[in-house]
Amino acid sequence: MRQQVEPTMKRTIRRHQLREMVPLADTTIYDMEQRGEFPQRFYLTSRCVVWDLTEVEAWLEERRRASRAKAVKRAPIPDVQLRKTRPIKHPARA
Repeated sequence: MRQQVEPTMKRTIRRHQLREMVPLADTTIYDMEQRGEFPQRFYLTSRCVVWDLTEVEAWLEERRRASRAKAVKRAPIPDVQLRKTRPIKHPARA
């Protein structure tokens, strides 16, 4: 008896669904795509842009593992002493 293999269905997501999954700005996602750090979008039609759901989920899982392993480089803490506008007031000098 032959065993039937079900074809795997590729699911795609549109921009609004991607925003629900990945809380990054459109420009950030675009920049990351250009650098090869995020799954590439593709066009179904001239007006319909989609991402492969499996690729996006794999990217999220990779980021989760990197974060847990402390491999994600974090932004430095800003030095508020160097601000040009709204400098902090020192309590001793006020």
